[in-house]
Amino acid sequence: MAANYRRYDIDWLRVIAIGLLLVYHLSIGFQPWGIMIGFIVNDKTWESLWLPMTMLNIWRIPLLFFVSGMGVYFAIQNRNWKQLLLERGKRILIPFVFGFFCIVPLHIYLWQYANQWELSYNPNPGHLWFLGNIFSYVVILLPIFMFLKKKENGQMGMWIKKWFATPLSLLVVIAAFVAEAVWVNPMPYELYAMTWHGFFLGILAFFFGFCFMLAGNDFWNMLLKWKWLFLLVAIALYAWRIMQPQLRVPIYQLPIESIFWLLSVFAFGFRHLNHPSTVLRYLSQAAYPIYILHMLFLFLGSVLIFPLAIDVRLKFVMVLLFTSVGCLALYEFVIRRIGFLRLLFGLKNLG
Repeated sequence: MAANYRRYDIDWLRVIAIGLLLVYHLSIGFQPWGIMIGFIVNDKTWESLWLPMTMLNIWRIPLLFFVSGMGVYFAIQNRNWKQLLLERGKRILIPFVFGFFCIVPLHIYLWQYANQWELSYNPNPGHLWFLGNIFSYVVILLPIFMFLKKKENGQMGMWIKKWFATPLSLLVVIAAFVAEAVWVNPMPYELYAMTWHGFFLGILAFFFGFCFMLAGNDFWNMLLKWKWLFLLVAIALYAWRIMQPQLRVPIYQLPIESIFWLLSVFAFGFRHLNHPSTVLRYLSQAAYPIYILHMLFLFLGSVLIFPLAIDVRLKFVMVLLFTSVGCLALYEFVIRRIGFLRLLFGLKNLG
């Protein structure tokens, strides 16, 4: 694949994944168990909202890991290993450290305030655990990625492209994720944050994301050919899961369903989203700061709106709008215009 070839569908999927993350986190605020995992919870719950969320929660985080690995493939084309580490350090490590000490404690204050607990400064990764994982994957897998880069146009690279052009290659991908789930046996499967399950699943997705881009257009055209089958299998597995008592299925079924959802997303994204647009250009820059900030505005909106005596569905919409508009406004009028803030939020320098 040409080094200067841009995949706009991957940019779109990153933006969409951040949007889904916002909606998912907001939905937790309407579940009775939300407070147990550090969320501000509305007095009246909306438990039926969780039904579609159970479809999302087994592939939304893996999607971000896959897309991050894909991004490294493009970033490595015109960089040596030192340049890549420096670039990823600025883009990932600096925002992670900044958020660890300055952003996450703010929404923890709001959580403590909402629950009438004593306020205390509590630096921790919070929702930014994902950035710590991603940077560690870059460091761990960099020798392999550099090796594959050197061999991309040689015999090994041709073999990889030929292998991934067949649907049989997907069996290896599925088997790897099933093996991880059976080995770690996470309870629940969807608990990725700061767990070994999240770490190992993430590094698999990151690695295969890189390989998917290395495999070239023959792989992506194969996905297009089988896209409806992928989607039908994913829907069937989800339908079977929601019919089970308490949605309990064998641990190996969840990664299989997850991968089929992801293959569907990649295929339909490649088919319909691989084109530039002004909206994408703006949102692809805004998505990263919004990811870093969204829990702060989500909790602030929850503190202000949850006490109101209005319908629970209206509260959901109001908090969603408050969070979205607040993040976008802070990005547009402050972060993107000030050089040192751009650095802290992982944006490239002005000019």
